[in-house]
Amino acid sequence: MIRNRKEMFEYIRADFHVQGMEHPFLARFTYGENWRMFSYMKTLRHLEYYMNTKSTIFGRLMYFYYLLRHRRNCLKYNITIAPNVVGPGLKIVHAGFRRFGEPGMRIGANCTVLPNVLLGKKRPDVDVSGFEIGDNCYFGTGAIVMGPVKIGDNVTVGAGAVVTKDIPDNCVVAGNPARIISQKPII
Repeated sequence: MIRNRKEMFEYIRADFHVQGMEHPFLARFTYGENWRMFSYMKTLRHLEYYMNTKSTIFGRLMYFYYLLRHRRNCLKYNITIAPNVVGPGLKIVHAGFRRFGEPGMRIGANCTVLPNVLLGKKRPDVDVSGFEIGDNCYFGTGAIVMGPVKIGDNVTVGAGAVVTKDIPDNCVVAGNPARIISQKPII
């Protein structure tokens, strides 16, 4: 959760570095895909900051401004990420359907998410406060995670996997339902 401007800029810096733009100035003006995904995340980080610190009139106005920009970006890129859910360094590889739904979920730092990934609830009445994804996770195309589940650090979820149960650290999971297919050694 972003609580001050310094944290907001740290999150934005981390989101910028994971995009790996070779020439960010050119990417911005040629509408490169990495720049578009970074601009989506930058708007989300500003929304999170003003959502958490809207104590003045200016803060409230900026909150509504970034809320409207975020909603526009969600429709434009077909990506829906709730504020205060993802940690710094989220890499969105391409534009396309992604949904990280509910406030209360926690997604760690430096995760990579490919298109058509859904992180949601098993049923509408389920509380998602126990939905946690660790750091350095990778979600392949079409992965579905139905929570609340706890996914450890350094987990790779294969393309098309359907995760409905907890996954320990350092694993590769695949299949429907998802099963552990290999355990990475702890270094």
